[in-house]
Amino acid sequence: MSELVRRWRDDPGATYRSWFLWDERLKNFRSIRRGLQQVVAEIESGRFGVAYRGSSLETVVHSIAEQRQIFKGADHAWLWKPKLRIPDIYESPDNQRAFGRLLDNCSCCDTAEEIISHIRSIDALKIKGLGPAAANLLYFLHPTLVPPFNTAIVKGYNAVTGAKVKLGSWDHFLAMRAGILDLNDRYRELLSNDLGAIGGLLFDIGSGRYPAPPLEDDATAADDWLGRLEHARAEASRLDKTAAAQGETDRTHAEIQAWLRDLGHALGYDVWIAANDRGRLHAGCPLGQGCLERLPDAIATSPGADSIRLIDVLWLAKGGDGVAAAFEVEHSTSIYSGIVRMLDLALSGSDLHAAAGLFLVAPNAREQDVRAQLRRPAFSRIADLDFAYLPYGELERNRDAIARFGTGLKAIKAISSPLP
Repeated sequence: MSELVRRWRDDPGATYRSWFLWDERLKNFRSIRRGLQQVVAEIESGRFGVAYRGSSLETVVHSIAEQRQIFKGADHAWLWKPKLRIPDIYESPDNQRAFGRLLDNCSCCDTAEEIISHIRSIDALKIKGLGPAAANLLYFLHPTLVPPFNTAIVKGYNAVTGAKVKLGSWDHFLAMRAGILDLNDRYRELLSNDLGAIGGLLFDIGSGRYPAPPLEDDATAADDWLGRLEHARAEASRLDKTAAAQGETDRTHAEIQAWLRDLGHALGYDVWIAANDRGRLHAGCPLGQGCLERLPDAIATSPGADSIRLIDVLWLAKGGDGVAAAFEVEHSTSIYSGIVRMLDLALSGSDLHAAAGLFLVAPNAREQDVRAQLRRPAFSRIADLDFAYLPYGELERNRDAIARFGTGLKAIKAISSPLP
């Protein structure tokens, strides 16, 4: 296998040199991501339409199909087949919105576990014709976490491993993904963290440019594949149970964020929702809808920017770059990480938000937990800052009145308790 990879890397006509090292490839990533954002925006606003031809999705997929040989024919899976009614994301508004949520959620998340969870969610809906071909879109969002996908790549993977991946199954795709990651780790010094490289190798094997290396042990390979497939199915069952158990927690956390978002808008602030929560749904709408899409440069370039962008809710002066208030919602998770993010904001070195109100928003019963955490030596600087505890109950009882009659932070501070 190592010898095959070396020969493949040196072949001017193979995908490694003709596509993976192509200078325009990274520029295409940026344009495709912008295009996917447009698809999501049109679905959310009801402007996507009922046909593939002429849609924003066609524009994106066409730009993917132009990515030289590896993505040739990428649009076939998205062409509307009326007799089969597939893929059923054009005439079904519910399926269309679910597809939009998949793209939006995956664009906002950062981990493989989150991506797999969103794939499981779309798979559970059993939308006709919407299978792993969508992984090509996800690859351009997360090239180190999701491999590209097409018939030749599947054939190449089966030839290399002795597996029996089927084209239309998300279970099979996720099991293949696990196997591709193992292969990539084994030959990492010859490949890349970007899974496009190994995807290109498998494409060239599957399309017949290179023969697959002989399998060392067909029986072992078959058993290994069955094990991966069983693991993928077991993981799906586990994720379903976990989602059911945590559904109430997630719903409550998102609900409080939505209250704070709407209250901030009512008081005249620009609102930022945590980057990893913007696609989370509340009442059928993404939390980030109507909020800032990027932080002002003064914050985005500050020392703690990576942490600040994950604060649950920020209120910013309208059209400005100063933070008026920051909120961390601590429903049932560790309070520690939320406090650290708030400190990163307060101590980021900018005078623009040095006087920001910092609020830990938690159930009424968690006040003692909050105060106990703040007594830790690591948080000694909090005494110099404007920290406050905002109970759910006070926020729920007073948010409508504050939205109607309040100005600035005076009313929010009135229903909060100073910390520590």
